[in-house]
Amino acid sequence: MKPILPKGTRDFSPTEVSRRNYMKEKIKLSYEKFGFEPIETPSFEKLEILRGNYSEEGDRLIFKILNSGEKLKKADIRSLKSNNISQFSKSISEKALRYDLTIPFARYVSKNQNAINFPFKRYQIQPVWRADRPQYGRFQEFLQCDADIIGSDSLFLEVDLILLCAEVFNKLDLKHITIKINHRKILYDISKKIGFKNNFKNFTTILDKFDKIGSKGIIDLLRKEDISTSKLSDLKYLLNLEGSNEFKLKSISEFLGTSFTENNGLNDINQILNNDFIQSSDNFKIEFDLTLARGLDYYTGSIFEISYTKNDGIGSIGGGGRYDDLTSTFGLKNMSGVGVSFGFDRIYLLMNELGVFPELTNITTQVLIANFGNETEKICFDILRNLRDKEIRTEFYPDFVRINNQLSYANKKNIPYVIIIGKNELVSKEFILKDLDKRVQSSYPLNNLLSVISKKIG
Repeated sequence: MKPILPKGTRDFSPTEVSRRNYMKEKIKLSYEKFGFEPIETPSFEKLEILRGNYSEEGDRLIFKILNSGEKLKKADIRSLKSNNISQFSKSISEKALRYDLTIPFARYVSKNQNAINFPFKRYQIQPVWRADRPQYGRFQEFLQCDADIIGSDSLFLEVDLILLCAEVFNKLDLKHITIKINHRKILYDISKKIGFKNNFKNFTTILDKFDKIGSKGIIDLLRKEDISTSKLSDLKYLLNLEGSNEFKLKSISEFLGTSFTENNGLNDINQILNNDFIQSSDNFKIEFDLTLARGLDYYTGSIFEISYTKNDGIGSIGGGGRYDDLTSTFGLKNMSGVGVSFGFDRIYLLMNELGVFPELTNITTQVLIANFGNETEKICFDILRNLRDKEIRTEFYPDFVRINNQLSYANKKNIPYVIIIGKNELVSKEFILKDLDKRVQSSYPLNNLLSVISKKIG
């Protein structure tokens, strides 16, 4: 059998795992610095929990888990024969791998509402799965890093999340970060103004294709919705607006007029952009972008997306927004929340490309004790235990083979020090310490071993 990986998945080498752990720790420290607490949820949920929250396209990308045992006997074969694949799929699957961390979080909050202190600030770093077409920076299994606050509709939370983004990327030594921001209520007002009569979700689904098809493609799709040419011309002008945030917001306000500014989306965005904390921060660029729609249906207020300004090919490296009705799906009403999610794997690719990982992110053995057979085995085991008691990462080479083979092993694993205790050293009560980096070796009294190694390791 060939050792083939499922598409959209990856193995990680020790170096990659060390770098990923480095990233996780930096992100975790940032979250905790801002007052977020960790939770974890199961890797799979009831399918009914997930379905209906991600748009039609998102629902198609949910990884369903096949029923097993007696439950599989309930398969609706009649639907299969009549080519009703959707109904057949429902009959053979009751669970699915989580698509994101937000819906499981909403379910968690609703289930544990009596034990939670609101507003509740949580972070979560766990894998998610999507049956998407794999390509550069897009995988079927990947890690998300979410931070959410639920239980308050204060706009300061949006400001604080933007500052959190700046903190995370500063810790990861990533500069040239752009945070694009928009508001679902602004898009809703615009859809009404131009006479879009279909469901508002359809409007955001169309607009979400902007990066792929541009303003011309958006207008062509909207022509099918029986919208007047003059309104489409106005919309095309707005979609192509360039200039300062103030200019863009003023232009949209003039287009909407007082009668269509129903939901205060413009006021929200102005308050966020003009906040003193945002104004005084200089390590990121924040830009209002009307074309930003975010494809997930549960967003109701501010939405934002994070990108690396100097690399368009990597795509979005984070995003988020406000949701007002998400927990009501599970019976918990009037619970507004807002959150951000970092695309861990894309950030990893970006950091790797830029070479910003520290050199010493590998966690490797610090000391190897060479194996010289049964005569020295007992003393080597004692040394092994004592070094590990001092939190020094230590190995004993398991086989009695030529010393050159043991040194070669240490070199390949980047182990800096090798302790050599042969028959002669046992008699003279000494040990040889070989420094593989400097390519030197020295003899020391055996009873000084712990102090010598501790000083070398630092």
